[in-house]
Amino acid sequence: MRVYLAVGPDDLNALAGGASISAPAFLAASEDEEDELAALEEAAENGAAVAAAELDDPDGPVTLDDVVSFHLDVDGTGDLAWYATQEIDAVLSTLAGPDTAS
Repeated sequence: MRVYLAVGPDDLNALAGGASISAPAFLAASEDEEDELAALEEAAENGAAVAAAELDDPDGPVTLDDVVSFHLDVDGTGDLAWYATQEIDAVLSTLAGPDTAS
């Protein structure tokens, strides 16, 4: 089942390092697109970013292999940008902000 996890930088760093995480999971009321979007938006309201994952147990640990995408409000509009799992470093960089870029 698809779950939307409210994650922060520590969670993302753990995933990038190969560890598993436990994060608040938000489930859609149905497989309807509107319900999926509502769950995604609710997760976004509760975390710095969202990790969409395919899990058998929404309360179980999550690894990067379980994650199918990341979602992040990059400009403060509430519109969520989509990132592939291979872009986890870009998600972390965006969360850190321009002051930490080298």
